[in-house]
Amino acid sequence: MSGSRWRGRTADTALVLAVGLVALVGLVVQSSGIDTTAEWTALVVVLGSSAALCVRRRHPVPVGVVALAGIGAYGALLHKPGPIMLVFVVALYTVVDEGYLRVAVGLGLASVLAFAVADSYNRSPDTMNGATLLHAGWLIAVIVGVTRNRRAYLAEAQARAIVAEQRMEEEARRRATEERLRIARELHDALGHHLSLINVQASAALHRPDPTRSEQALTAIKQTSKETLRELRTTLGVLRQEGAEPLVPRPGLNRLGDLITAAGRSELTIRTELAETRSLPPEVDLAVYRIVQEALTNVARHAGATAAVVRIRPDHDDVVVEVEDDGTSTPGMPGSGILGMRERARALGGSLTTGAQPEGGFRVCARLPLPAGELA
Repeated sequence: MSGSRWRGRTADTALVLAVGLVALVGLVVQSSGIDTTAEWTALVVVLGSSAALCVRRRHPVPVGVVALAGIGAYGALLHKPGPIMLVFVVALYTVVDEGYLRVAVGLGLASVLAFAVADSYNRSPDTMNGATLLHAGWLIAVIVGVTRNRRAYLAEAQARAIVAEQRMEEEARRRATEERLRIARELHDALGHHLSLINVQASAALHRPDPTRSEQALTAIKQTSKETLRELRTTLGVLRQEGAEPLVPRPGLNRLGDLITAAGRSELTIRTELAETRSLPPEVDLAVYRIVQEALTNVARHAGATAAVVRIRPDHDDVVVEVEDDGTSTPGMPGSGILGMRERARALGGSLTTGAQPEGGFRVCARLPLPAGELA
C-alpha cells in the first residue's frame, strides 16, 4: 500500500514538473525573453498555477479554478493565449476524473471565453488565429474521453460488486443448506435409533400379553427413552455451541458398549469384533458411532434378523466399520438413514457401501480415512 502511494506521489510530482517546465519554456519562447513587468508577472502566474497542481487530487475544483484564473491573467497580461493552457488541461482532467463533470463543463466554457478574448488581441484583419478553436477541441476531447473512461470504470466496478454480492449470497445459501442437513442428520441419528427401539419393544409387549415379557419391554422402553433424552441434550448442546467445544461429550467408541446393550434389548444378539485402535479424531469417532447406531437401527426395523456382528478395524490409513446381520429382508429404496450414513462418510473423505450378502443378510461397510499416526 505504501509503495503504491509513494509511486503515485512520484508520478504526480514528475507531472507537475513537466507541465510547469513546458509552460515556462513556452512563455520564454513566446515572449522572446522576459523583459517587461507583464512578462515577469505572467511568469509568476505560470509558476503559481503549475504549483497548484501538486494538490489537484485532494482539491480538484479549487485547483481548476486557480488554473482558470491563471489563463485569464495570462491573456490579460500578454494579450494572447499561451502554453499555460497545458496547466489548465491537466487541472480540468483531474476535475472530470474525480467526478465533477458539471464543474468541468463550466470551467471549460469559461476557459474558452478567456481564450477567445485573448485570441482577439492577436488577430489580423485578414486571418483568424485558431488558438481558440484548438483549445475548445482539446477541452472537448478531455471531457469526453475522461467521462467515457470513468463511466466504463464505474460500470466495471459495479459489475464486480454485483458478482461479489452474488457469490456471497450463494456461499451463504450453501452454508445454510449444509447447516440444515447437519442439524437434520444429528437429530435423525439421535432420535431415530432410540425411537425405533421403543417402537419394537412396544410392539412386542402388545403382541405378547405375558406379564413378565411386558415388564421387560417396559423396562427396556424406560431405559431407551432415558437414553433418548440424553442423546437429545447432547445433540442440542453441540448445535447451540457452534465453533466451541460442547459442554456434553459427543458419543464415540467409548459408548459403543451402551449402544450394543440398548440394541440387544430388542431380542437381537450382537457380537462385536474390535481391533485395537488409538484414540480417533472427534469427527471420526462420532461418525463411527453414528454409522453403527444407524446400521443397528435398520437391522431392528427392517431385516428381521436375530443376530448381527459389528466390526471396527484399522486398514492402512483408514478405519473400516462393518455391520452384518442374518436377516431375510433388506430395505427397499435407500432411506434417510442410509443417506445419512453415506453423507457422514463422504464429509470425511470416505465412502460407504451397502447391499445384500450372497449367503443372506445385509451388510453395511464404511471406510473412513485417518491422519497419519492415528492408527495403531
